[in-house]
Amino acid sequence: MENKTLAKDAWGSRLGLILAMAGNAVGLGNFLRFPVQAVQNGGGAFIIPYLVCFLILGIPLLFIEWSSGRFGGKFGNHSTPFILDTMGKGRLWKYVGVFGIFTNIAVVAYYTYIESWSLSYVLHTILGTFEGMSQTQVAQFFDDYISIGSSTTGIPFEPIVFYVLVLILNVYILSKGLGGIEKAAKIGMPLLIMFGIILAIKALTLGESGKSIQFPDASAWDGLNFLWTPQYDSLLNPKVWLAAAGQIFFTLSVGMGTIQCYASYLKANDDVALNSISAGFMNEFVEVVLGSSIVIPIAAGFLGLDWVLENAGFGMAFQTMPFLFQQWGPVIAAFSGIFWFGLLFFAGITSSLAMGTPWMGFMKDEFGWGMKRGAWSFGLLALIMGLPTVLFYHHGYFDEYDYWAGTVSLVIFALLESILFSWVFGINKGWQEITDGADIQVPVIYKFIIKYITPLLLLLVFIGALVTPHGNDWMANINNLLSGHSWELDDSSIIKKLSLYEYKNQLMEAKTQLDREVIEDKIFYSNFARIQLVSLFLFIVLLVYYANTRRTKLFTK
Repeated sequence: MENKTLAKDAWGSRLGLILAMAGNAVGLGNFLRFPVQAVQNGGGAFIIPYLVCFLILGIPLLFIEWSSGRFGGKFGNHSTPFILDTMGKGRLWKYVGVFGIFTNIAVVAYYTYIESWSLSYVLHTILGTFEGMSQTQVAQFFDDYISIGSSTTGIPFEPIVFYVLVLILNVYILSKGLGGIEKAAKIGMPLLIMFGIILAIKALTLGESGKSIQFPDASAWDGLNFLWTPQYDSLLNPKVWLAAAGQIFFTLSVGMGTIQCYASYLKANDDVALNSISAGFMNEFVEVVLGSSIVIPIAAGFLGLDWVLENAGFGMAFQTMPFLFQQWGPVIAAFSGIFWFGLLFFAGITSSLAMGTPWMGFMKDEFGWGMKRGAWSFGLLALIMGLPTVLFYHHGYFDEYDYWAGTVSLVIFALLESILFSWVFGINKGWQEITDGADIQVPVIYKFIIKYITPLLLLLVFIGALVTPHGNDWMANINNLLSGHSWELDDSSIIKKLSLYEYKNQLMEAKTQLDREVIEDKIFYSNFARIQLVSLFLFIVLLVYYANTRRTKLFTK
């Protein structure tokens, strides 16, 4: 009975589908990563390349993934290995599709850990934990929370408890199928947007009222002006373009396989063009309008723009914002904290729910697993992969997952699927898939962009990540290369990351035995995290191989 139910799984409404797709895209990166990327890449200097990349990289990839998913769904495929297999002429494309399952399991393993921080911080806000704390104390509170040996609530192994609770909530909703995801999106997305609008209005009306004896030079308008004043010289800066293109991956959830899976449950002639643009622009509204109007203006309003430029980072959300909310008094601080961390939680869970569907679709299609069995097996895999990121957070485990699964894997998969769609499947057939049943007139220029510009830009992004120059100074290194000098790689380049060059260099320069032990510890856990990621990938490869063998036997009978 359970298998039959899953076989009939479908979206209940177009609104539910768009909200679920937008929820898949709207995630923690909209509020945590985008503002930081904007600040670190010159504020207004980042906006123009970012918006151009959205049009020539983001929209084309949305078209590719929505239409590919719907095409694969016509053949009863609901995960990327066999969606890509129906489009490609060779035997290897199904194994390229492994990225579409691997990435989701590896990312959700640590992504739900961040969700659990948000849920915990909602509780602490209600309890008034942050009242009277200094900025240093709030920052220290975060370090205490993620330390396994301490507890901020008295609950033993607190971070593990909250992590498991959030993971169970994800699994429970997933076990209800698309209907459960749709209901979660219809609740979570409106609340997320409402909370975001309230906080943005509060930030935008802060103006210079944040000035005080403690913060005499602070102004929210400095933050806004910095973010929204275009700087056209950025158009010639490769570093900014690479950062902008990279943000598009994070913000739209492309290169993961979740969009293809969601779209595979559409009917053969259901619109994909307008749906993909609607979900994409809803994400951009949340990111560009709301995401840029909360953290940076509030921080600039109280701490000043100079502090923001020097300290902008992922940790601001948890290590700085609770302190800033306290500047508004206990009542408004409580509401602001609930809205902020509630917003992050809903942004997180609507994305993590999407990450479970490729695995569930694959196991249902190939092995007849029902929704409950698929959801709980996904949860078990996520727990096995994710528990080390909780236990060994301070040892770099979390960062290894985020870099290889949440960054590099996305770029590789997006590059390969764009080549498949335009050059193997064929741009003419691909364009037909995009426009079939379309409720809008898709500009024909996108046919050229999808075939040439998008793959080229993705290739440049990958090469840029592979050979990132020292200091991320592209122009200086290009000039050095033209002058006959060598290309000096940055420690953040994929090549140096692979060799753990940064840690090994630190090991050589370590002056004490204690320093050497700390660095050796990081090397050990980095290698262990990579072994775990590679093992997961190979495990899925074996499953795909076995599933293909089963298909071949059934076909020959």
